[in-house]
Amino acid sequence: MTLHQTLSPQSLQDAHFRMMVDSLRGYAMVFVDINGLIIHWNDAACELYGYGANEVVGEPVALFYPAETQGTPASERELLRARETGRSEEEGWRVRRDGTRFWAHVVVSLLVAEDGAPIGFSHITRDLTERRKEEEMLRNSEERFRLLVEQVQDYAIFMIDPGGYIVSWNLGAQKNKGYEASEIIGKHFSVFYPPDVRAKGWPDEELRLARKEGRFEDEGWRVRKDGTRFWASVVITSLNDAAGIHRGFAKVTRDLTERRRVRALEDEGRRITTFLAMLGHELRNPLAPIANAVALLEREQDPSKVVRFAQEIIGRQLTQLTRLVDDLLDVGRITSGRIHLKAQAVDLAEVVRNAFEVVRPLAEQLAHHVEIIGQDQAVWVYGDSARLIQVVSNLLHNAVKFTPRGGEISVRISRLQSNAEILVKDNGPGIPPRDLQSVFDLFVQGTQDSARSFGGLGLGLSLVQQLVSRHGGNVSAFSSGRPGEGTEFLIQLPAVDAPKDFAERPAHALDAGNAVLVVDDNRDAADTLALVLENLGYQTQVTYNGGDALEILRTQPFAAVLLDLGLPDMSGVQVAEEIRKAVNHPPPLVAVTGYGQESDRAATSAAGFAEHLTKPVEVEVLHGLLKRLLQAQS
Repeated sequence: MTLHQTLSPQSLQDAHFRMMVDSLRGYAMVFVDINGLIIHWNDAACELYGYGANEVVGEPVALFYPAETQGTPASERELLRARETGRSEEEGWRVRRDGTRFWAHVVVSLLVAEDGAPIGFSHITRDLTERRKEEEMLRNSEERFRLLVEQVQDYAIFMIDPGGYIVSWNLGAQKNKGYEASEIIGKHFSVFYPPDVRAKGWPDEELRLARKEGRFEDEGWRVRKDGTRFWASVVITSLNDAAGIHRGFAKVTRDLTERRRVRALEDEGRRITTFLAMLGHELRNPLAPIANAVALLEREQDPSKVVRFAQEIIGRQLTQLTRLVDDLLDVGRITSGRIHLKAQAVDLAEVVRNAFEVVRPLAEQLAHHVEIIGQDQAVWVYGDSARLIQVVSNLLHNAVKFTPRGGEISVRISRLQSNAEILVKDNGPGIPPRDLQSVFDLFVQGTQDSARSFGGLGLGLSLVQQLVSRHGGNVSAFSSGRPGEGTEFLIQLPAVDAPKDFAERPAHALDAGNAVLVVDDNRDAADTLALVLENLGYQTQVTYNGGDALEILRTQPFAAVLLDLGLPDMSGVQVAEEIRKAVNHPPPLVAVTGYGQESDRAATSAAGFAEHLTKPVEVEVLHGLLKRLLQAQS
C-alpha cells in the first residue's frame, strides 16, 4: 500500500477505501505512524479492544500489550522488524480495555510513500482465542493419549507404517518384547515372529488381512529380543486418515503365556477327573469278585497253609488297592466340585475311634503303640462323619506307615475356644522343613525311599486338606525334619455344642437270613457274592441280566435285590422302574456297582433304591445293611 508523503486522517479521503477498512469484520485494522502512535482504526478494532476511536488516537500501540511486556521493546521489535523486512507476523497475548486477554494473530506491515520513504505501519489483528483453546485441548488430548499409550505396561502398543516398519514404541512393548525404542523403531515388525512363521510369509499376510477387513486378530508364538518365546494375543488395526488414505497399522500385543498355561492345566484337570472316574469304575468291577473270593477263603474250615498264606496276601493287597481307588475317585470328585457333604452334628471322639479301627491292623502288624487322648471329652463339630473319619484315618495311616516299627503315635482331641482340634503326632523320621509347604499338594510324597516302600500316589494329604477346607477348617503340618522327632498334623474345625437329643442308639439284634436275588452281568462277581451271602446264612439266586431278573421277581418273593447298574439289556435304573410296575410289593433294591459319583447316587435314589454300594463291597457292611433291611420288613 502506498500513501502520500504524510499519513494523517485527512490523507485517508478515499471513500471506497475507508468504507472497506471500517466495515471489515473479524479483523482489527489499526494504523500507526512512524513512531508507533495510533492515528486511525476501524470498527472491528473497537469491538476487539473495547476502546472508542477518540480514546486511542494518539496513544502508543503498546497499549494493547500485556503489562509485563509494556516496559519491554516487544512492540518496538515488531515495528523494527516490519521496518527492516517490510512485514512482521506473530501470535501472542493482547489486552482489551477491561483488562481481559485474548490470543491474537498480528500482522504488522510497513507503509511507504511513493518515493519509498516509510510513513507508518498497519496492524491487522485477529482474535484466535477460541482456536487456540481448541488447539490446546487437542494438544492436551493428544498428550494424554500419548502418555496413556506410552505408559501402558500390560500391552505392547506400537504403530507400523504401510510397509510393516515400526514407527512408535510404548513401555509395554519394551517390557513385553525386550527392545528399547531406539533399537526397534525403523525395523520390520516380522522380527517378533519365529523363523518358521516368517518363512511362510505370515507377518505380511496379517497386514493384508487387516487392510482388507479393517482389523485382524490372532494368537500364536512370538519371539523376544533374547530369543525366548511367549504366547501372544495380537490385534492389528488398519489406520486411514480423514481422506481415506491408508497411513499404516496399530498393533496391540498381550502376553498370554501364563493364561495359556492355566487353561491347559484346567483342560488337563478335566481330562484327569474324567479319567479317574472311568478308572475307578473299571477297577472296582474286578475288585468286587476278588473281595468276594477273599471273603469265601476266610470262611473256609481248616484251609491249607498255602491257601491261608495266599488269602492273607490277597487280602492285604486288596485293601491297599481299594484304598488307592477310593483316593483317586475322591480326588476326582473334589477337584470337579461333585462331592457333597452330609452335614450333621458329629462327635470327634467317635470319629477318631472309627478312624483308628481302619488302621488298627497295620498298626498292630508294625507293633506301634497308639494312644488316643481326650476321647472322653464332648467335642462336637458340624460335618460329614464319613469324610471326617476318612481325614483322620489318612493322617493315622501316614503316621503308621512312615514310623519305624515299634513307634509311638498319639491322637489328641481337644477344644480351644471356638475351635475343635485333632492333633496326630508320631516319632518317625519327620518331614524336611523345605517340604512342609508342598506336603498337601496333589501327587506329592515325602521321603521317597520310605514312600516307595509302602506304595501310594501322594493323594492322602491332598484329600485331607481339601476335605478339611470343605468343612470350614484348616490343617497344618509341623516337623523339624530330624529323625525321631516325627511330625505333627493339626486339624482345626469350627466347634459346635452337643445336640440336645443326643443318645446312644442300641445295636440291632442279629436276624435270620432270607432270600436275596443277585443281579450282575459279571458272572465272577455275581457268583462269588452269592457264595458269600450263603456263608452268611442267606438263601440266594443269581441272574446275569435285567430281563431275567424281572421274570424271577414276578413269580418269587425276595427279601432284597442286589442289583448292578450296568447290565447288558437294560440299566439297573430301568430294571428298578420295571420292578415297580410289575411287582405288587417289590423288595428293597440295593445298587451294587462300580459307579460311585454323586450323580449316580442321585439317580439310584430317585429310582427308589434303598441303598447305593460301590464295588468292592465290604462283607460286614453288606451284612449289616441286609440285616437292617430285613428287620424293617419284619
